[in-house]
Amino acid sequence: MAAKNILFIGGTGTISSESVALAVRRGYDVTVLNRGATTLRPVPEGAETLVADIRDPDSVRTALDGRDFDVVVDVVAFTPEHVQTDIDFFSGRTGQYVFISSASAYQKPVGRLPIVESSPLRNPYWQYSRNKIAGEELLVAAYREKGFPATIVRPSHTYDATNIPVNGGWTTIDRMRRGEPVVVHGDGTSLWVLTHSRDFAKAFVGLLGNPQAIGDSFHITSDEVLTWDQITTLMADAAGVEAKIVHVTSEAINAADPEMGAGHLGDRTHSVIFDNSKIKALVPDYVATTRFADGAREIVDWYDAHPDQRTIDPAVNALFDRLIARP
Repeated sequence: MAAKNILFIGGTGTISSESVALAVRRGYDVTVLNRGATTLRPVPEGAETLVADIRDPDSVRTALDGRDFDVVVDVVAFTPEHVQTDIDFFSGRTGQYVFISSASAYQKPVGRLPIVESSPLRNPYWQYSRNKIAGEELLVAAYREKGFPATIVRPSHTYDATNIPVNGGWTTIDRMRRGEPVVVHGDGTSLWVLTHSRDFAKAFVGLLGNPQAIGDSFHITSDEVLTWDQITTLMADAAGVEAKIVHVTSEAINAADPEMGAGHLGDRTHSVIFDNSKIKALVPDYVATTRFADGAREIVDWYDAHPDQRTIDPAVNALFDRLIARP
């Protein structure tokens, strides 16, 4: 099955925008359905845009007007209810349905490295990850029982020039440029994998319309492994300053800010290394080529060129100051 007619639900986010652009460049007929509210990453020329809210079934039915697609990619399905709605709506209307899950769904604490697609899925710390697991379970059942043509993709930490992958976003870069200390969880030595969205797209688009991907799951990550101290230092280098790092336990971060803490205890605290053999077997030319040292420079350059996006969050500054002042 060669992918000819692809529907992206969402399609303008960090993960999906580069995939939409690459699919267009490869000559696919690409349709993007979203609310039309995002201007940060515009839909590329050559893709059709439909304005509808996927949470409003009537607006989706009107926008799609009975159309079928070779491939449907839902980038904004975050709960099992979202997934079930898609199963109900697209059953019999697509040759492949692709669900964007998350590598944070893998067992935490991590039982064994490297992580492979058959590693257990369990995350008692983060509701976001549990919702993704529940969505996957619905799709596995729908494939086994009814042949629903699902493919599950688990990105790890994917970024682009607009996405700062350290705690606090631009507030952290601003602190470093002002000579203020910044917080890194734990002792800074836990291992992490950052994947540029351009690299993710190479592998992801290779799965679209690939019959060997039906009924299966894949993670897509870079093979570059860095510590969180290295990541923070590379961001500081790109900003032209020195990082003054203060290490704070993830438990202390969680106690001070449960929303930020959930992402730490459920994901960032744990060292991760991914075995990408499976995706490379189906997409043999896939290789991640953007080192984070280069990606960090892209990020800082983009924000320096877009001063309106350099948001300083007083709550993050106050949180960091409290954490740093702890005895």
